[in-house]
Amino acid sequence: MNWRRFFPREISLRAREALYGYGFILLWVIGFLLFALIPLTETFRFSLNQVAVTATEINLDFVEWANYSRALLTDPNFIELLIGYAVETLVSVPIVLIFAMIIALFLNLKFPLKSLFRVIFFLPIVITSGPVIRELTAQGAASAPGISTIPAVVEFLTQLPRALRSPVEYLLTSFILILWFSGVQILIYLASLQKIDKSIYEAAAMDGASSWEIFWKIILPALSGVTIVNAIYTIVILSHFSENKVIRYIYDQTYDVRGGIGYASAMAFIYFGVMLAILVTVYLLLTRWGKRNTK
Repeated sequence: MNWRRFFPREISLRAREALYGYGFILLWVIGFLLFALIPLTETFRFSLNQVAVTATEINLDFVEWANYSRALLTDPNFIELLIGYAVETLVSVPIVLIFAMIIALFLNLKFPLKSLFRVIFFLPIVITSGPVIRELTAQGAASAPGISTIPAVVEFLTQLPRALRSPVEYLLTSFILILWFSGVQILIYLASLQKIDKSIYEAAAMDGASSWEIFWKIILPALSGVTIVNAIYTIVILSHFSENKVIRYIYDQTYDVRGGIGYASAMAFIYFGVMLAILVTVYLLLTRWGKRNTK
């Protein structure tokens, strides 16, 4: 048998890059199978049961989809929190992306102490551990609630439709917390900007293109791919944020007499479904936008 047909001596550059990529992905897949798949499967099994924990064992009483129907049909607090989470996430993502892109464009320029500014913008990501951000939030350092009580702002909010009033008020009062999560996105945008060949800028300038035209015709299309990555990362990081109201409600229900592990597990899977729906929607919208910009 001629083994060279199956194992060629020389591998093409594209195949070698694909193997490197699969090698990096394989590490994550192994970690997921070992440390996440089994807990997820067990949590789903709990969500279909009424779980009673005793000193010696865990008793399961199979109730089919009763926990899911209770969460969706008879728990108004959970539904309200889910709607609020979806609205706040859809409001926060474009704000984070726009802010991160502007700061990345600024940091890509040549000026003194540029490295210091990079550290300043990334520093909140380093210090935002659970206890730190919880303490900052408790002291009001992560929001500006006084803005919503300004007479002009109150008048502006009353003129808005009911569907827009809550998202706009959230944006005005929580923009500090929203911008807190922009450090990684800034670095990703900055790395992408530095990969754009400078000769493209020079050629566009020689053809008479203005800075505004260069941004819309060259920079923005070049950043369309990483914009999708940043959007997905932003949704995920906001969704598992320790001060997320939905997560805190699910955690409280785990030890509530009226809830329990089974009910909390069902709410967790519903929450995951909503997060997945937001991810798919944003991905499809940004993919369509990227294709339109690259034409």
